[in-house]
Amino acid sequence: MINPIVSTEKAFSLEGKNAIVTGGNAGIGLAAATAFAQNGANVAILCRNMEKAKSALDELAQYGGKYESFSCDVKDLKSVRKAVSEVYESFGNIDILVNNSGISHLQELLDMNDDFAIWHDIMDTNLNGLVYMTYEVCKRMRDAGRGGSVINISSIAAVMTIGTMPMAPYYASKAAVDHLTRSLAMEFAKYDIRVNAIQPGFARTDLARHIPQEKFEKITSMIPLGRWGEPIEVGAMALYFASPASAHVTGTSLTIDGGYMLP
Repeated sequence: MINPIVSTEKAFSLEGKNAIVTGGNAGIGLAAATAFAQNGANVAILCRNMEKAKSALDELAQYGGKYESFSCDVKDLKSVRKAVSEVYESFGNIDILVNNSGISHLQELLDMNDDFAIWHDIMDTNLNGLVYMTYEVCKRMRDAGRGGSVINISSIAAVMTIGTMPMAPYYASKAAVDHLTRSLAMEFAKYDIRVNAIQPGFARTDLARHIPQEKFEKITSMIPLGRWGEPIEVGAMALYFASPASAHVTGTSLTIDGGYMLP
């Protein structure tokens, strides 16, 4: 059983905790890693681009914890097993897992090649990769008997199609992530492992910089709070799910979209 908090004084502290963040070298992943580091956690970044990982580690260094990067392609089970083993060898134990790695692609289903390469690539990364990571880490969490927190980065696309953006594989993968979150929360509760998801809307990540100005402004006009979200705001929500403050929260998907889904 996970003990409740008795005060909010250190309810968001991650002192002494170790976290894995997939895709933690940029965007929302780096924001989550930063939020954790700012609140006392040690962080292992798993990603493919090790040059970006080095820059991310340089940013985190100011917070005075232990921060390392490990090469990992989440859609490759062998790569996941190797990386997770390396993390445990270095950190000794993991308390928090953020499944952030993900990709998308704008294309109508009927325009895809008949080998379904795009479909499989998105599903392998967004869904199967999440399953591989969760399996490898949570087996160890279970065996350690210390409980833990799994945070899946989903999307508002899990529950809605976005305007004229044809992204059927992405929509399907994120809907699956949300339902898997609920399923695993039920399965893992007896091990004191909580599983939650975050559904970001439009956030100012590197991907947003490639959106034409006219489209950017149109999307902005559809957000009631009048702006795109900042990655660190998603990081703050990840901090909540990772911290003792959310000790009684599991199987939940929280939306952070500036009200985009309200109309």
